[in-house]
Amino acid sequence: MSSPVTEAFVPTFEKQIEEGGPVTVTHPEVTRYFMTIPEAAMLVLQSGAISKGGELFLLDMGEPVKIVDLAKNMIRLAGLVPDKDIEIVYTGLRPGEKLHEELLIAGEGVVSTAYDKIKICTHKNGFDKKRLFDQIEILSRVVENETDPNRALDIIKDLVPAYAIQSDQSENNHMDNVVELNAARKA
Repeated sequence: MSSPVTEAFVPTFEKQIEEGGPVTVTHPEVTRYFMTIPEAAMLVLQSGAISKGGELFLLDMGEPVKIVDLAKNMIRLAGLVPDKDIEIVYTGLRPGEKLHEELLIAGEGVVSTAYDKIKICTHKNGFDKKRLFDQIEILSRVVENETDPNRALDIIKDLVPAYAIQSDQSENNHMDNVVELNAARKA
């Protein structure tokens, strides 16, 4: 288990800096969490040790980091000046990408464990597996048949109450991306 930030951003930024820029960041406010592989492995092992089966663990990953700050720091570490020697270009959020990662959804309860950095999420309203699997089956058929993209979006909204499309992206544009993804899978 490794941080997507470490695997994606750092090598990409290093290469872009070596090539003289620009360094590309999706949005000036986007944040992500950092966690080293040893930290993540230790938390996963500890979670496994206290698990009774079926729990949903929430691992404390520290404070989120603004990706633009990471880019600027890497430029400075290379002995260069951000936006003078190396330009930072904002490319815009990709479909479905969020500005900030959410570790908890409103309404989820959290229970402490013997480890400070490990919590257990609880669900006050319970969990209906049959309903989930039925809705996923319906969603799969709707997407496969491309019959009604808006129906697929309704199913997602019903299954994930906290689901929201980025404000700078219309629902139709979002569903066009879903249909394109499905077509690419079939090819």
